[in-house]
Amino acid sequence: MTQDSRGATKGSGIGEHPGFDTSVANAARMWNYWIGGKDNFRADREAGDQVLEAMPALPLVARLLRRFLITAVDELTAAGVRQFLDIGTGLPTADNTHDVAQRAAPGSRIVYVDHDPVVISHARALLTSSAEGTTDYIQADLRDWATISGGSQRTLDFSRPVAVLLIAVLHFILDAEDPHRIISEMKADLAPGSYLVIAHAASDIGAATAAAMARSYNATSSLTITPRDRATVARFFDGMEMTGPGLMPLDQWRGPSPATTAGSGLSCYCGIATKP
Repeated sequence: MTQDSRGATKGSGIGEHPGFDTSVANAARMWNYWIGGKDNFRADREAGDQVLEAMPALPLVARLLRRFLITAVDELTAAGVRQFLDIGTGLPTADNTHDVAQRAAPGSRIVYVDHDPVVISHARALLTSSAEGTTDYIQADLRDWATISGGSQRTLDFSRPVAVLLIAVLHFILDAEDPHRIISEMKADLAPGSYLVIAHAASDIGAATAAAMARSYNATSSLTITPRDRATVARFFDGMEMTGPGLMPLDQWRGPSPATTAGSGLSCYCGIATKP
């Protein structure tokens, strides 16, 4: 672990969860601020504004990531998936994973995972399942797959396909924490026919702007973001079969975005793969 200049823990280890401190910028609340939500505080807004100076397109990023999640869940539900594990879910907003899945398949089962107690508190209050399906919530860190696996199997049957959603979360795992090992352990526990859905900050799309965004974010947030290049992100899918258009920049997923992002710092790779 390291600590930033305000004494906030950065790169938390297994089993350690952030407390509720409104004086320190919180990643989930910063994102909530960028998308126009109200679940944020002065420290979140001030830090969020500093990051926006380096990356003004973040509200567009939020919309495109939501579009990617909705499209992915729609396509996987159409393909017969009825179990979803959403890790790093963030604060609830419109068209959450269970909203999308249970619209098409009311019996779908969804487990939300986040290490932030604020997120879990909001999820329990706002994310309600359809009568036919199930929605559950786990406070856990992506680094602790054993806890996530054990807790999610109260709701999900790991002998059947599960779609794991990692939307804008893997880039918060430091290189020293070996994110590829974490994902390998996860994939080993999934049944054939399961899916892995990833959106990850890129270091090689608009590289200078992406680097400036990361520096600004890391100087103001209690978390550390590590953008990665395409080849490094692609390694998360080793042993799996890519579906759809493959590993693509976010603004090119399923066609060009409605607004240009050239030079804006919108740097993110998206992909979906299935376990054979």
